[in-house]
Amino acid sequence: MLYLSWNVNGIRSCLSKGFEESMLAVAPDAICLQEVRALPEQVEIELPGYHQFWHPADKKGYSGVAIFTRHEPLDQTVGMGVPDLEGEGRVLTLEFDDHHLITVYTPNSQRELARLPHRQRWDREFLDYLRRLEQIKPVVVCGDLNVSHKPIDLANPKSNEKNAGYTPEERAGFQAFLDVGFLDTFRLFEDGPGHYTWWSWRVDARARNIGWRLDYFLASASLKRRITGAGILSGIIGSDHCPVTLEFD
Repeated sequence: MLYLSWNVNGIRSCLSKGFEESMLAVAPDAICLQEVRALPEQVEIELPGYHQFWHPADKKGYSGVAIFTRHEPLDQTVGMGVPDLEGEGRVLTLEFDDHHLITVYTPNSQRELARLPHRQRWDREFLDYLRRLEQIKPVVVCGDLNVSHKPIDLANPKSNEKNAGYTPEERAGFQAFLDVGFLDTFRLFEDGPGHYTWWSWRVDARARNIGWRLDYFLASASLKRRITGAGILSGIIGSDHCPVTLEFD
């Protein structure tokens, strides 16, 4: 099985930059998207053989997630059961025979950390949601988690210590997922620096590889023996993020 996750930074824009061609070339079993910023009826996506599931935000042109999958799920769930956190279209869960697959677009703490308290609550509620799902069957969760976990996960850690995406509070929020047993699957195969998934549009950051690792596949510890690979497809263009992948038996 090959799963792919990508913050497309607007699916309509990404479609004009080769989205369909890229996805058909990689041919994953599931394509998990974040920041689609569109309603399903606003786009026409040619991906034969994929079932489409969407959870758009209430606000048009904002946030939103989707999963396109070759294998029809047993069930789908939008949101995470916390009513006042559901309007932004940030969580979509598909249930399969032996695991749950979740795509998530974690809130950004924003400039001057205006939304950091909201973000901290989100992390706690989302972790609680994943742990409830784990009581039923193992979990694979992917998406833009809007945090770089360790200094090796961004090009300039010292100058970003008080910036959104690398605050002590956000990093502790991510660590809490690992502390209860979730695996950062990319780090099962690569322990070095220089591997990023997001680059600013400014100062030619992508060409210079001045980036951040913000996009992840996390998995329940019980799935570890089945995981055979995890990667970053930095050569795929179409967004300020690039896709990440997970391979498992």
